[in-house]
Amino acid sequence: MTAAADPIKLMKQEVGKAAAALVESGSIVGLGTGSTTAYAIQFLGDRLKSGEIKDIVGVPTSFQAEVLSKQYGIPLTTLDAIDRIDIAIDGADEVDPQKNLIKGGGAAHTREKVVDYLAKRFIVVIDAGKLVDRLGSVFPVPVEVIPMAIAPVTRAIEKLGGKPELRMGVKKAGPVITDQGNMVIDVKFDAIGDPVNLEKTLNNIPGVLENGIFVNCADLVLIGEVKDGQPIVRQL
Repeated sequence: MTAAADPIKLMKQEVGKAAAALVESGSIVGLGTGSTTAYAIQFLGDRLKSGEIKDIVGVPTSFQAEVLSKQYGIPLTTLDAIDRIDIAIDGADEVDPQKNLIKGGGAAHTREKVVDYLAKRFIVVIDAGKLVDRLGSVFPVPVEVIPMAIAPVTRAIEKLGGKPELRMGVKKAGPVITDQGNMVIDVKFDAIGDPVNLEKTLNNIPGVLENGIFVNCADLVLIGEVKDGQPIVRQL
């Protein structure tokens, strides 16, 4: 580990710790996906092990979250077995000033959306590099599509003015396959003026399962920064 990488890792740990600290005993917790959320899961496990909190159960949003939760001793449940989620902790690829998000860099946005929207309180954990003035400035919108519909969905997205690209695997020949067995089209828009409507419009294309625009759902955004070599956490 180089010295330069250390502050970033520390900062992600601090944000994860700040989010994990908000979980109370007896909570049902939505456990998100990604590097910063992974630290939140780790610290949640630490709090359970030390007896600082008890009787929490997690609802994982991905295979990654499930594996980490088991590793850190967090008992898991499913949506079938519960009637609520008290708090969800998840990352984001972009966050605008209205707390709208783009998620899905890890191709888990469909399950994340189900869990995060159900939560009474949804905490977003990010580093300052994910803050944007307008959604879609940097990150494309991931759209999960059933395999048979790739061609018609691609054409429909082009008609909306988007530039779609099928997400290809790394260290795997061919496209990325989601935990649901579908494919992901990453769509670049020149500008997303109305994320609320674009989210609905994309989801109304037949063959689209879900897209990575998350609107009106984040309650608290915790932002990690490195200032003078020191990690700090602030709120949006």
